[in-house]
Amino acid sequence: MVGGGNNAFIGAVHRAAALMDNHIELVCGCFSSHPDISLASGKEYFLPEDRIYFSYAEMIEREAALPEGERMDFISIVTPNVTHFGPAMMALDKGFDVVIEKPMTFTLDEAKQLRQKVEQTGRTLALTYTYSAYPAVKEARERFASGQFGKVRKIYAEYPQGWLTTRIELNPGSNAGWRTDPKRSGKAGCMGDIGTHALHLAEYISGLKCTEMCADLTTFLPGRGLEDDGAALLRFDNGARGVLMASQVAVGDENSLKVRIYGEKGGIEWRQEEPNTLLVKWPDRPTEIVRVGNAYMGPAAKANTRTPGGHPEGYVEAFANIYRNFARTVMARRDGRQPEASWLDFPGADDGVRGMQFIETVVASGYDEEKKWIKWIE
Repeated sequence: MVGGGNNAFIGAVHRAAALMDNHIELVCGCFSSHPDISLASGKEYFLPEDRIYFSYAEMIEREAALPEGERMDFISIVTPNVTHFGPAMMALDKGFDVVIEKPMTFTLDEAKQLRQKVEQTGRTLALTYTYSAYPAVKEARERFASGQFGKVRKIYAEYPQGWLTTRIELNPGSNAGWRTDPKRSGKAGCMGDIGTHALHLAEYISGLKCTEMCADLTTFLPGRGLEDDGAALLRFDNGARGVLMASQVAVGDENSLKVRIYGEKGGIEWRQEEPNTLLVKWPDRPTEIVRVGNAYMGPAAKANTRTPGGHPEGYVEAFANIYRNFARTVMARRDGRQPEASWLDFPGADDGVRGMQFIETVVASGYDEEKKWIKWIE
C-alpha cells in the first residue's frame, strides 16, 4: 500500500475491502510521506519493520529484488491525486499490478501515459470507481444491456454532499485540505472528487459515452481554491440527453448519489444511501422494487452479492467486489489462464482516462463565460 496511514480515512476502507475475501494480504507499505507515521502505521498493521518503507520508490525497488513468492504482487495507491502517477508507473515498470484511487491521475496527459504503460507491460490496473461495484448497479446495467428498456433517452446523475459548507479545509488534519487545493487535487474540486463518480455511473449503467457537455461551475466559499458546486448538460453518443449535478455545499446532505435512466420502454432509479434497492419503472404497471440478494437477480448481481436478501451490503463490500475481481484476474493471468468474464468487471485504465477527460471538459466548459457546448476533450 502507498498511503493509507493510521491518520487517513480511505486507507482503512481499502484494507478492509482487500482482505474480505481471503485472496489478498497486506505484506508491505509506505503509508505516509512522514517516516514516523509510516513506521507507526506499519507496526499497527502487524508488519515486520523490514517491510515498512519510507518512500514508494524504496518499497518498489526493494520488493522487486525479493524472490518471487516473497515479494509483493501488486500495490494499492490511496494517496492524494498529485501522487498517483509516479508510483503507478514505477510499479508497472517493475512488473507489479496496480490498484489506484480515482481520479486516476493529476492530469489527462498522465492518464494517457499510464494507460499506454498498462498496454505496454500487459499488467492489470483496477480503478476504484466504487459505486459501479454495487450489486443493484450491476443489475441495472444488465437490464439496459438486454434491451428491455429500449433505447436510452434521458439520464440524470446527481451527487449532493454538504460536508464543505464551511471552510473545514482550514482545520489542521482535515482531509478537505488536499481536496480543495489545486496543487494536490488538480484543476477540479467537487467535479473531480464526486462528479467523476456520477459520470462513470451514468456511462456504466447505460452503456453509453458522453460526447458533449455544457457546464457551470461555482465556488461559493470565498478563498477556496476549487469549485464546490457544479452542473452540466450532457449529450451521449446515441442521441440521449443528460443532466449531471455535483455539490459539496448542499447543506444537510450526506452522500446522496442518485442515478435515474429512462429508455423508450422503462427506466431505473438507484440511490447510494439505499443501495440494496433498485426501482424499475414501467409505463403500464406499478414501479417494481428489486431487492439485492434474491433469486430473481441477474448473473452479474449474484456474482457480486455475498449475503442473503435483507442483509445489507454497502460501501466496503462494493470496494471488496473490485478487489476480488481484480485479484481473481491477476491470479488467472499469472497462471496462464483466461479470466472469467465476470472477473473482468472492474474499472480500469480506460475508465481512468474517461474520468480525466470529463474533468478537462467540464472545467473548460464550466468557466467559459458564454457557456458553450464543448465536445469531449481527447
